[in-house]
Amino acid sequence: MNKSSIDEIINDCKSKRDAVSSAHQQLKQDSDSWNKAIILLALITGGLESIKMKLKLEAPVWSLIPILLSSITAGCSAIMKFRDFNSKLETLVQSQSLITTTLNKLRAHTELDDELLLEYNLALSSLETSMYPNDRKKFLKQSHKNLIEIMKQEQKYYDLIEKVNAGVPITLSGSDGTISNECVLDKSHNLPITEPPLKESQIEIKTINGEATKEDV
Repeated sequence: MNKSSIDEIINDCKSKRDAVSSAHQQLKQDSDSWNKAIILLALITGGLESIKMKLKLEAPVWSLIPILLSSITAGCSAIMKFRDFNSKLETLVQSQSLITTTLNKLRAHTELDDELLLEYNLALSSLETSMYPNDRKKFLKQSHKNLIEIMKQEQKYYDLIEKVNAGVPITLSGSDGTISNECVLDKSHNLPITEPPLKESQIEIKTINGEATKEDV
């Protein structure tokens, strides 16, 4: 899709930067999971060796278990080396840095020029070479959805600010989407208007089943 305005290119760079960030996050989580597994296996192997020596366990099974765990640890290390996590993470970091630099330059301009278009194309190339097509499709779809949700939330925020400045009643929702409060702006003091407390004359005392209760009049 051709993009002719600088705003379109800025939004495109935002989505692509977020896609690279999401890819880096997932790859980092995968790498950390393998590292944790290797560390855990190494600790278990060392602990079993210590128990074996302390208790002077001579059964064949106590000699086989550490060998088995050491083989599994070596296998995990080989898989990590085969998947080349560090190189992939470095490539994604470089791509993210290039896209971020391009985005900052675009924000500092109001019109497109040949230099900006060249840097934008280089940023696109870095994205295309840092991920496989299937991964790029997956993370771009996710970043587009996140960017739309962010823009929708920002629009709601600015609409509420305008209502507050105009003294229009607004409802404040909690994190779970339930209504938690309603207030009206007092434009003379910039404070929410609240109802005054009830006076004693407004409270009627009734007796129900021998117990005194209070009821608002």
